Amino acid sequence: MRNVLVTGGSRGIGLAIARRLAMSGDYKVIAVARREGEDFARTVHEVGADRLHFRAFDLGDVEKIPSFVKELRDAFGPLYGLVNNAGIGTEGLLATMRNSDIEALIRLNVLSPILLTKYVVRHMMADGAGRIVNISSIIASTGYNGLSVYGASKAAATGLTRSLAREVGRLGITVNAVAPGFIDTELTKSLDDEGRRRIAGRSALRRLPEAKDVAAMVDYLLGDGGRNITGTVLTVDSGNTA
Repeated sequence: MRNVLVTGGSRGIGLAIARRLAMSGDYKVIAVARREGEDFARTVHEVGADRLHFRAFDLGDVEKIPSFVKELRDAFGPLYGLVNNAGIGTEGLLATMRNSDIEALIRLNVLSPILLTKYVVRHMMADGAGRIVNISSIIASTGYNGLSVYGASKAAATGLTRSLAREVGRLGITVNAVAPGFIDTELTKSLDDEGRRRIAGRSALRRLPEAKDVAAMVDYLLGDGGRNITGTVLTVDSGNTA
């Protein structure tokens, strides 16, 4: 089984991705988050402790990322896949948002995945293979009131994806992004039922996508079907941006 690292893998989209990959039988998944949580523990019981592992780490502590990657490599061996999913969706108008909140969001959503990718991709380059998937958002291209900093951070994921794909493609490594629409995650906690219905009504399929739909796309990109897909942003939004 190939090793895949999933950040923010203890809940939400990250847990859906970790579960899907572990259930496939093709991967040993290492989920990273600050806390394990009950949902993750139940998923481990469901799919098996040999397929799904947890490592506690605060990705905001960027200075420790190099040693953390080394620890993972020593414990599990080569990392074939990296899914940069961890992030925060702090809301706020830019004019009134606290500087500390802006800095924390940029640190976790931009700096952390860039540095994590740097140290993981080094090993992939030496191994001559690897798959990287960055979780972006449709907000990066559509914008949304009160999410300007979040949108900027997800646009950064898109820029990283396209340029890194060019840097490492000749070494057999693919780099792609998945841009979910409005899903039941941090981004939609503030929406009431009417808000959800309104967004669903704007979508071509008249429904909201689910975390498992994003997980299926990540699974595809990591598998044989994604071997010639790189430098792309694939949207999973039920046609919200169609």
